[in-house]
Amino acid sequence: MPFDAYVYAIELATQLRPLIARVATHDAALAKQLCRAATSAPLNLAEGRKRVGRDRLHLWRIAAGSVAEVLAALEVATALGYLEGAETTEAAALCDRLGAITWRLTR
Repeated sequence: MPFDAYVYAIELATQLRPLIARVATHDAALAKQLCRAATSAPLNLAEGRKRVGRDRLHLWRIAAGSVAEVLAALEVATALGYLEGAETTEAAALCDRLGAITWRLTR
């Protein structure tokens, strides 16, 4: 049975690949942080799915934080002129969807 949160997190990582490359041409540190957050979300969702109790909630909360970090990094990159707002629309929408899913998972 597919785990929707994980599927969306992988889709987000896929959409971020060209954006991370663009950010890296301007700011390697921001690109690296964006990449780390983008990989953290699906990894913690997957691990949390196999855990129970507070372990599971903790990992899903980390995933939620990573999704929020991805969105913030996209907003910073846009504010600094590294990306155009239109380029980030789909990724931002996935972040919103994942944020809602992880909120439900942690409640």
